[in-house]
Amino acid sequence: MTTVAQALALARSLGVDRLDAQLLVAHRLGVERPCVARRVPPPGVRAATAACRADFERRADGVPLSYLTGEREFHGLRLAVTADVLDPRPDTETLVDWALEHVGDATCDVADLGTGSGAIALAIKQARPHAKVRATDRIPQALALARQNARHLGLDIEWSEGDWWQALPGMRFDLVVSNPPYVAADDPHLIALRHEPSHALTPGPRGLEAIERIISGAGPHLRGGAWLLLEHGCDQAPAVRSCLLRHGFADVTTRSDLAGSARCTGGRLAT
Repeated sequence: MTTVAQALALARSLGVDRLDAQLLVAHRLGVERPCVARRVPPPGVRAATAACRADFERRADGVPLSYLTGEREFHGLRLAVTADVLDPRPDTETLVDWALEHVGDATCDVADLGTGSGAIALAIKQARPHAKVRATDRIPQALALARQNARHLGLDIEWSEGDWWQALPGMRFDLVVSNPPYVAADDPHLIALRHEPSHALTPGPRGLEAIERIISGAGPHLRGGAWLLLEHGCDQAPAVRSCLLRHGFADVTTRSDLAGSARCTGGRLAT
């Protein structure tokens, strides 16, 4: 395999999407994707042969593209991504956009629970520089990656290691967001997600365990009138709304993602 065309032909034979193949070749050659799309023969194609083949085979096996290139664009930010964290998805931008509606011009204390790569916290801070944002995760490798992303982007985030509210003793916020694990343990979609960390995907048999823990423990950490916004599975909105209402939240609402699926539900702590 000595030309770009041959590299792309190999990817096609393995069932790799054309765009993904172009991005993988560009990554290995250190060039922009348009160069690969035009079949321009940059130097180093022969040297990249083995790496490209390995990338194509892993992508064909379902490894997320971001794990192979080491980066993902999210809400206009380019983030470093590793297999220690969930691959950030466009659906989660729905949660960020909703959160931004609740960050006014005054100083606002925001927490992102289970930050992973830091995608949500960093997107909020980038769009609302005056907000005071703290992000948590119980996985040290995830927090290290999130910190790396913050340094690269020049964004000032505060970090806490720990499991959900345990990471925030005595702290209260005006807005809390989270994209917790919510896939049920027997969900058949987990097969396709097998390369992503299981702790970031499924919290238990029903898929609602982490969401319920966050809602039930929220009260002491929210100021009066504060909002709690949660991402969830497309069939979980009724259960999440019910849980929020049981724990004293008002104005409980569900937002849909770009595909029209119920993706996020939130409420305001009644004063």
